[in-house]
Amino acid sequence: MRILLVEDDHALRSLLTRRLRAENYAVDAVSDGHQGWEYASTYDYDLLILDVLLPQMDGVSLCKTLRAQGETLPILLLTAQSSRDAKLTGWEAGADDYVVKPFDEAELIARIRALLRRSTDNPLPILTWDNLWINTNTSEVTYGGEALSLTAKEYALLEMMVRDSQHVFSNEEIIESLWASEEFPSESTIRSHIRRLRRKLGTVGAPTDLIATSHGRGYYLKPPESRAVSAPLAEAANGDSSSRTYVLKQADPTAQYFAQLNQTWKTYKDDCLTKAQKLRGAVAQLKTAHLQADDQAEAYRMAHTLSGTLGTFGLTHVMHIAQQIEQEIHPDIYIEPTQVHHLQTLVEALERQISIIETLPSAIAHPPMPSKHDIRVMIVDDDPVFLQLILGQLNACGFEVSTLSDPQQFWPVLESITPDILILDVQMPQASGVELCEKLRSISTWKKLPVMFLSILGDADTQHRAFSAGADDYVSKPITAQNLCDRIHQRLHRIQALST
Repeated sequence: MRILLVEDDHALRSLLTRRLRAENYAVDAVSDGHQGWEYASTYDYDLLILDVLLPQMDGVSLCKTLRAQGETLPILLLTAQSSRDAKLTGWEAGADDYVVKPFDEAELIARIRALLRRSTDNPLPILTWDNLWINTNTSEVTYGGEALSLTAKEYALLEMMVRDSQHVFSNEEIIESLWASEEFPSESTIRSHIRRLRRKLGTVGAPTDLIATSHGRGYYLKPPESRAVSAPLAEAANGDSSSRTYVLKQADPTAQYFAQLNQTWKTYKDDCLTKAQKLRGAVAQLKTAHLQADDQAEAYRMAHTLSGTLGTFGLTHVMHIAQQIEQEIHPDIYIEPTQVHHLQTLVEALERQISIIETLPSAIAHPPMPSKHDIRVMIVDDDPVFLQLILGQLNACGFEVSTLSDPQQFWPVLESITPDILILDVQMPQASGVELCEKLRSISTWKKLPVMFLSILGDADTQHRAFSAGADDYVSKPITAQNLCDRIHQRLHRIQALST
């Protein structure tokens, strides 16, 4: 992906340019607002990073000018001004995010990634194509579970193709997306990168023509043989050379669905084990001293997240162990010394059960039936595993799904998506789903938006708080994809009937 950085501080500009390029981004860096306007008007970028106080034209004015010209690319403002009025000025100018100097580099990179994901069709950090998996947060790439070691350009090329897997990329498009403006690679350079990338993919078992060539047009990802004919069959009727038409052959949907779930479990199993090990460490502290309030709250959050994750994978028996731990380590409970042995037994059982699960139970391998409805669904949940699974499941139902793991971004994302139904988790860092629902109901624009809660918490008190805040429905995790699809349709039909 290509980024334009406009920053007049030479040291900071150099530092950020090096860091962004280390993250596999192509970067153009200029020092004043006038240059920023010229570059943004000449080249295509995926993100613009603007300092507010710039010579020639300040960042806010440049942001306003670009928005007035219809430019929709994400814009992040950098400034030393942390006042509320300064931030409001930035938002009103059309900025998508606002970072105050001095900033933590890791946080800035994370916010850049979030902005770039929100501007694509896939809001999650994991990209997949057949057995190919790309973690855009860590730049890790695997095929069939085997890791690939790629150069920065090879990684950027592969990520770009997976993000837009139905597109044929010409040499010009590849150069414009992956190289900065002062670099002038030849077509032979592109061919060389493609050749090395194919060779590396082949060493881990990928088909030799996974990256296929459309002669005279460019390169594209070849659909898996189980789902598609080996080559494009026709150009689009309007003659647009960037469009391709494929005849798809559907493979066994149950087998595909089950394989996808198992691959996802392999990706996140270690994360689940890490959480269980941290829980064991927290319980071990209880043998010698009482847990600090913050440590107990963190242990409770990990147990809560594990409950939802394990339930989503259909691992009900292990989920129940995590739920027991969650209940007994709640922040409002003082843990007596007599409870330590029981908690330790539960945590050890949890860790042991997670470690021995290699394949998910086949009972969950039933894919949801497709739907003819085109309904926009927005889901807010801080569990990335749940979001990864539910996105694929609801997409298979025919829904247009947008997911959000950071509730602090709730309002701008809500405005941009305008969903037909909103699904909220109850407990999330920085923001409660109940609080978001209460605020939503106080705004005339969103008073009638259907809101469904989907939570691991099934107690009557939590459900009462959700409905008091304005919820239309409350569903407890785990829930099958088909049942969730049915509940969404039932809720929308019910609201439609009441409004007629």
